[in-house]
Amino acid sequence: MPARRTADPVKTRAAVVALGEWLRDENRPAPERSALAEAVRLTARTLAAAAPGASVEVRVPPFVAVQCISGPRHTRGTPPNVVETDPRTWLLLATGLLGVDDAAASGALALSGARAPEIAGVLPVVPLGA
Repeated sequence: MPARRTADPVKTRAAVVALGEWLRDENRPAPERSALAEAVRLTARTLAAAAPGASVEVRVPPFVAVQCISGPRHTRGTPPNVVETDPRTWLLLATGLLGVDDAAASGALALSGARAPEIAGVLPVVPLGA
């Protein structure tokens, strides 16, 4: 089994900071797809490293899916605990610019399973501040 990919903290922070203005103001031009993909993948991998495990699957299509949160391991079929959102919402969550409860209440974040809300205890992974 190949080792999980990890994210370099310096590279992760730089990828997120590069998108900071867009994250704070959705009316700004969208970033290049490659820059968005890099920030999403690196922050998701940072989350997986900060909360190792395989109880919850975090999906940010089309860029990444990672497993995190310790507990019973899921190995086949649809995972019982899933967190899914779009790339911008994920980055807002990963940076602390948006809370899990607010994202879920707005419908931008789907949480399924009893353990999925535990993701809130691990975020943000790369705080940007207000």
